[in-house]
Amino acid sequence: MTLDTTTLRIAFGAIAVTLFVLFYTVSFRQTRSAYSAWWCAAVALFFTGSFSFLLDGTAHQVWANPLGNTLLVLGTVSVWAGARTLRTSKPAWIQLSAAPLLTLFASALDSPATNTWSGGPVFLGMMSLTIGLASWELWRLPSSYSKVQAPLAVSSGFLAILYLARCLVFVVEGPDGRIFTTYFGSGITTLITMLLLVVVSFSAAALSAEQIATDLRARADRDALTGLLNRSGFLDLATTHTDRLARTERSGTLILADLDFFKSVNDTHGHAAGDTVLKAFAEACTETVRSTDLVGRYGGEEFIFLLPGATVSRSEDITRDVSMALRGHSTPGGFEMPTVSYGIAAIESTGYDLDAAIDAADRALYAAKASGRDRSVRAIGPAMEGRGSSAEPPDGPVRV
Repeated sequence: MTLDTTTLRIAFGAIAVTLFVLFYTVSFRQTRSAYSAWWCAAVALFFTGSFSFLLDGTAHQVWANPLGNTLLVLGTVSVWAGARTLRTSKPAWIQLSAAPLLTLFASALDSPATNTWSGGPVFLGMMSLTIGLASWELWRLPSSYSKVQAPLAVSSGFLAILYLARCLVFVVEGPDGRIFTTYFGSGITTLITMLLLVVVSFSAAALSAEQIATDLRARADRDALTGLLNRSGFLDLATTHTDRLARTERSGTLILADLDFFKSVNDTHGHAAGDTVLKAFAEACTETVRSTDLVGRYGGEEFIFLLPGATVSRSEDITRDVSMALRGHSTPGGFEMPTVSYGIAAIESTGYDLDAAIDAADRALYAAKASGRDRSVRAIGPAMEGRGSSAEPPDGPVRV
């Protein structure tokens, strides 16, 4: 049976338009993510490129054929750019334009008025390359990123291999060869591409839905001003981390930090200056702690840390480094950054009880404030209570 290429291209265009409308209204308008924007652009380019090929055999073929090749390659470049934004950032414009420009030049210089396969090897090669790059970007995502990244990567990889095979056979025997026309002609590949576009689009829509859910969770768990975990988000994650420390009997510390005389910053320099200080302290924290540590805004000018595997002595070093990093931040008004007081509690000394550790760190923070501020104070574990202050180490507080 001979497949009607024109009918298949019309069907492909209709499907592309439908997917574009659905993806734009359901995914992009809700997420406004770069990934959704690139995918909308890709579907639109697939439609316009496929429509251009309908002018083959007419007087407009001379410009329509190179344009169709270029638009389809631009579509696959958009798929690659969208996949890249999930892992890092979008490619540079020179990377985005290289494949389409090569395709355009090759097609325009290969007798497009009479040759419906003008620039064929370059077009097929660029399609394979850009789709393959998109598949590679999806494979490089962490396995926990999404449930649909594997189907997306496999579908993209299969399509890249298909275009690579078309390119190789085209080079060997040309567009009129038996193998090319039987297995890799425009009709059958349009049908396969159309089916894969549907599969990939629904997978992409599912990925966008997961992005919406992830974004909502991030908004719920993050402090809008500092970008750190908010109180509830911190406590939820800290409970999980503390339970893990208890099972493995590892050490860990919990730190409460409070900006000294923060109210005077607001009163003297205004609330905008206070916000600047809070954001600067958040940056100092994220610059200093490890990616496995938790930092949150506990309330107002008070912050909380959970450092799995860290000793109290190591935590004192970290508080000193955070304070130094804060002092290094410049302020718009030129005023000095406030100092910080810290209370430190060992998780294991409280029996891996998160609430008890917070209470112990809070008492140690109070002792740091009472003894002059700008210092860290260790909380005394339950076993040592009754022999002295519950928040004062034998060798005195540590200045930060």
